[in-house]
Amino acid sequence: MNTLTRKLATAGSALALAASGLLLTPSPASAATSCYGPSCTGLDPSTSVCQNDARTVATSSRGTELRYSPTCRSAWARQSGGMAMTIWVESSTGLERAAYYGGSGTVWTAMVDDKDIVDRVCGHVVEGGETCTSWY
Repeated sequence: MNTLTRKLATAGSALALAASGLLLTPSPASAATSCYGPSCTGLDPSTSVCQNDARTVATSSRGTELRYSPTCRSAWARQSGGMAMTIWVESSTGLERAAYYGGSGTVWTAMVDDKDIVDRVCGHVVEGGETCTSWY
């Protein structure tokens, strides 16, 4: 085999190998974490399948949302817009997850278990006190 043919064969093999690697790479959706109830506690909802069916089930007077995923039976707090504040989600079992919101963009807490218990979200502004949603 001459040098040109060998180089072309090597380049072709390298391209085929690279293409097969692209085809076998998991998509972001398939790489998402799956959990249920207690196993969701502490996980980031944005990297889980829980965000796919999440809905806002309560909103505080400052706009802090209680997000709930029926598939995962988990809940978390989300805030966008408004003033800088600390937000958290808490369960009736006393478990809490908190995050700081700087006043721009969107921030959310880690998830807490919502299987057979109730949760709520709260926000605290230094000058304005604390507001919470009702329990859900």
